[in-house]
Amino acid sequence: MSRPVATRKPRASSQTRIAGILAAARALLAEQGVAGLSIYSVAERAEIPPSSVYHFFASVPALLEGLTADIHGAFRACLQEPIAHEALATWRDLSRIVELRMLAIYGEDPAARQLILAQHGLAEVTQADRQHDIELGKLMQAVFERHFALPSLPEDIDVFALAMELGDRVYARSVQLHGTITPRLAEEGMRVFDAYLSLYLPLYLPKLATPR
Repeated sequence: MSRPVATRKPRASSQTRIAGILAAARALLAEQGVAGLSIYSVAERAEIPPSSVYHFFASVPALLEGLTADIHGAFRACLQEPIAHEALATWRDLSRIVELRMLAIYGEDPAARQLILAQHGLAEVTQADRQHDIELGKLMQAVFERHFALPSLPEDIDVFALAMELGDRVYARSVQLHGTITPRLAEEGMRVFDAYLSLYLPLYLPKLATPR
């Protein structure tokens, strides 16, 4: 009987090369937007042959999908950072902490604004972003469940993922109008996020005695 083939992780040298490619793409996005991105411009910025970029990313959409995954990794990490349970009076306190962390990522990373909030028209990237949003929504729900006793939520709707997408619509409007997320529209986006969650979460949600 044949043995199953073990899945190998990329070698350290390959991981370093991929990180360098994504860093170059991130820098070009910040400077020129999606329209100025090409395999050759990324290769030139990373100081490697174009064939090396093609080895890992067969096209610009594939490269942008990889960068989108990298950006969502930062969002996942911010959701996994510790939260002081004793500082939470209501679930809206937790909501604000989470949203402010995500807004900080948008504020510090122009590539995140370009890929997730700007209107680039790349269907592959949009689809990848939506899939990552579903994963983030589940992770965010787990964060809320760690601190509060949530009511039963619909099984056919990803409530937390949809709340994030609705908030992002407001942030995207700000980027479209101002090139960044202004403090005023950041507040509006957080209000939209809370307003949608309020359809399913009562204001006085029971707080757990200790976090799970």
